[in-house]
Amino acid sequence: MIASRVAQIALFGIAIAACHAPSIAQIEPQTIADVEAAPDEWREVEPENLVIMETTKGRIILELLPEVAPAHVTQFQHYVREGLYDNTPFHRVIKDFMAQGGDVAAIHGEDKMLEPLEAEFTVRRAPAAFPIDAIGPDDSAKAGFYKGFPIRTQAQFLAEMSMDGLVETWIPHCPGVLSSARTDDPNSANAQFFLISKEGQHLDREYTAKGRVVQGLDVVLDIRLGPSPDGFPIANPDILQSAELVSDLNPEVRPRVFVQRTDSVAWQERRNAADQTRATICDLPRVPAVVVE
Repeated sequence: MIASRVAQIALFGIAIAACHAPSIAQIEPQTIADVEAAPDEWREVEPENLVIMETTKGRIILELLPEVAPAHVTQFQHYVREGLYDNTPFHRVIKDFMAQGGDVAAIHGEDKMLEPLEAEFTVRRAPAAFPIDAIGPDDSAKAGFYKGFPIRTQAQFLAEMSMDGLVETWIPHCPGVLSSARTDDPNSANAQFFLISKEGQHLDREYTAKGRVVQGLDVVLDIRLGPSPDGFPIANPDILQSAELVSDLNPEVRPRVFVQRTDSVAWQERRNAADQTRATICDLPRVPAVVVE
């Protein structure tokens, strides 16, 4: 596994020069009172798609998106459910780029590993069945939101011209996005993952993104950095102490997570108030989420 891990590290090194760090648009804190005041403007996240990570820097809560990367989400859920991410280090962390962890083999043994996965860099999307809240005219928009996730896509009118009636769609590597580490083989992603801290869109359609941080981006930004420029080795790395699926917790202690709907008036006002000059989807405000313990 050491050779595989080095290969994963080396591939990231190729792309470091392309990374830049735009400012992360801030959002006003929202509370359960906001949810209760306008319940139709919020979506409750399914417990099966929520992961709680307890780290030495604090708690991170992730929402997974199986619609875009079903196999990668299922495999990630397996490693979480089996406790195999527990006590694994964030072994490679690059400033303004990403924090990489999940080296299950190094901590728990090669025998705990599943088989590598076929790439799910993009998904073929039916615009009517898998609609996005588009930025710009609906038929020609190339970006938008789905369940609060940033989405990039081929223009929707191209579905009418394609043989299968679908368009290519993917999650861009915006701040807070959860993605899948791999070697130089596109079909080699397995247990290791990384969290984008600020900017990673140069990895779009080359790595399988599968989730996003709904709470704890500040924790991701605070994870101990590795030495420049490669982000490793880290002498005293921060640790992912435990990872749990919310669906596996006793219902009486499960946190509930609500994400603001991006077709709501409140979100549209928030988005329109942001400075969108030369903005990409990743420069827009992050979609608010409320966690109720």
